[in-house]
Amino acid sequence: MSSTIDEEVAAKAPQRPTKRQRQAANIADAASGGIKMLVLKLVLLGILDAIAVSAVFVLVMGGQWLVAAVVALVAAVVNWIYFSRRKLPAKYLTPGIIFLVLFQVFVLVYTGYIAFTNYGTGHNGSQEQAVSSLMASSLQRVEDSPTYPVTVVDQLGTLGLLATDPDGDAYVGTNDRPLEPVDADMEGGKAVATDGWTSLSFADVLARTDEITELAVPFSDDPNDGALRTPDGSTAYQYVSTLEYDEAAGTMTDVTTGTVYSDIGTGAFTSESGEELLPGWQITVGFDNFVRAVTDERLAEPLVYVTLWTFAFALISVASTFFLGLFLAIVFNDLRMRGRRYYRVLMILPYAIPTFLSALIWRGMMNESFGFINQVLLGGAEVPWLTDPFMAKVSVLIVNLWLGFPYMFLVCMGALQSIPDDIQEAATVDGAKPWAVFRLIKLPLLLVTVAPLLIASFAFNFNNFNVIYMLTDGGPRDSNAPIPVGFTDILITMVYKVAFTGQSRDYGLASAYSIIIFIVVSVIAIIAFRRTKSLEELN
Repeated sequence: MSSTIDEEVAAKAPQRPTKRQRQAANIADAASGGIKMLVLKLVLLGILDAIAVSAVFVLVMGGQWLVAAVVALVAAVVNWIYFSRRKLPAKYLTPGIIFLVLFQVFVLVYTGYIAFTNYGTGHNGSQEQAVSSLMASSLQRVEDSPTYPVTVVDQLGTLGLLATDPDGDAYVGTNDRPLEPVDADMEGGKAVATDGWTSLSFADVLARTDEITELAVPFSDDPNDGALRTPDGSTAYQYVSTLEYDEAAGTMTDVTTGTVYSDIGTGAFTSESGEELLPGWQITVGFDNFVRAVTDERLAEPLVYVTLWTFAFALISVASTFFLGLFLAIVFNDLRMRGRRYYRVLMILPYAIPTFLSALIWRGMMNESFGFINQVLLGGAEVPWLTDPFMAKVSVLIVNLWLGFPYMFLVCMGALQSIPDDIQEAATVDGAKPWAVFRLIKLPLLLVTVAPLLIASFAFNFNNFNVIYMLTDGGPRDSNAPIPVGFTDILITMVYKVAFTGQSRDYGLASAYSIIIFIVVSVIAIIAFRRTKSLEELN
């Protein structure tokens, strides 16, 4: 009877899978997971390939054949790596290498290239683009010009004119592409559509009137033949430039005054009196930007005091944040203090708030007229925290101290806790006073750990763009300087202003300054790291 009951219980109990069944289940799970990963890989590579194909198409349309070839090659290599079964290390390294090349290597190389050119306001493109721009900017309508019925067309965001000449032939062109004959659909003797182009509706024409009236479609590759322009998007007329370009002689002649402007190798057509026609074009100028950066009399004075202030700002910031952070770390590392955990949280709060937001808050509090510091803390005083050259520098150092000491506090706290207690106890037993223990034992051991971080902090503050830009914008402005520079500008903010502010933006000079800053910081870092290595050997 009992054996029968046992058999019934065993029959009702769940059966444990056999070893073969478990192996089959594992294979099925692995196959399912493999299929999911394959699908995910195909989707991601499909997105990458779609982006690459679009980029190659746009680059080819713009004539950037070399860059298009590089993009296509990189996409092909990425596909080969991820579809291969033997390239496991490369699958992990490829994303990092691509981002490293894009955001580090390319930026450095391109900055170095720009530093050896005259790239900037008035010298942004090639000579062909400069000639086209000059001719287009001096166009005048031909009095007896025939009327050309036109249809405004679009191709991948680029506007063009589909024109019908007096003989009934259709042509299409853009600002950068001369008119070329096409087969078009005609309505009432006017070309209204052609393959590869989208004809704009009347509403679209009205919405883009400003762009359309700026169109100047060349008649041919010879800029002296003039261009076709439309005032209303439906009819166009021939315009001819008051400048005449002689490609063989490399000259541009103003037909109204007879003045001849020649290409003398400076990147612009220049008259005998020294007058230049702008825009010019980009050329290689060698080391001229580096020489001008350190010898130009107009730039010498602001460069000197900006450089001195940059070093002072970086050194004082590192020293003040380190000693304040070290002092607080020693205080809150004392086991006799109650509530140390909560105090530590309060100490790192400035570090948790974004730098730009903290700087903007401080800027408001330091306002001379209605800032919190003057009106509340100082009882209505009018301290020019941000408008006086000296006080503005003090303000920058105070704000940077507020932002930087929590980092040093955390670093010093960890370094102090890593020092063995036995060493300190042995020194105390030998009769060493607390100050001697700190000066002769704790501080040297602390510097071994912290010195590389101090070097990194110096390099960071040497290029601390955020605090300067958000708090003072480099001001107050030095009205005697030939460039838009202020008394709290450091080198990096001065470079920004040379490149991106003012009426004349000199990217070549700004890039030269960037290279100089890079060299200075690198030399200082190398020397400092050697000193750090010597410090480690002494300990």
